[in-house]
Amino acid sequence: MDIARAGSKPTETANPDWFTGTVRIDRLAKAPDPARVEAGHVTFAPGARTAWHTHPLGQTLIVTWGCGWVQREGGPVEEVRPGDVVWFPPGEKHWHGATATTGMSHIAIQERLDGRAVDWMEHVTDAQYTR
Repeated sequence: MDIARAGSKPTETANPDWFTGTVRIDRLAKAPDPARVEAGHVTFAPGARTAWHTHPLGQTLIVTWGCGWVQREGGPVEEVRPGDVVWFPPGEKHWHGATATTGMSHIAIQERLDGRAVDWMEHVTDAQYTR
């Protein structure tokens, strides 16, 4: 058993290569091999979002606060609120983040495959982001 005490890991500022705007990440879990699960609590300021990306084994988002937008490639931008749970299947190109005027937080859960949990792509443009 391993207990990670609240506040024992510093909050990270998201990498601007993969995010637009102000985004904080609190790492919640990264299970040791052979387990593959990892999770983080991600907080987006208004207008902040991920770049387009995929996950080799999919991703689950649990919205915990605020109001956000999610989109899969070719689909509409969808609004999400606290209590909503979003599943992106393996390999589905997508992005997620806050709305233009309201921040949003979610817990992101994904698994690693061959040591990799995400494949980052191009940034979401302002035109793609605007609803």
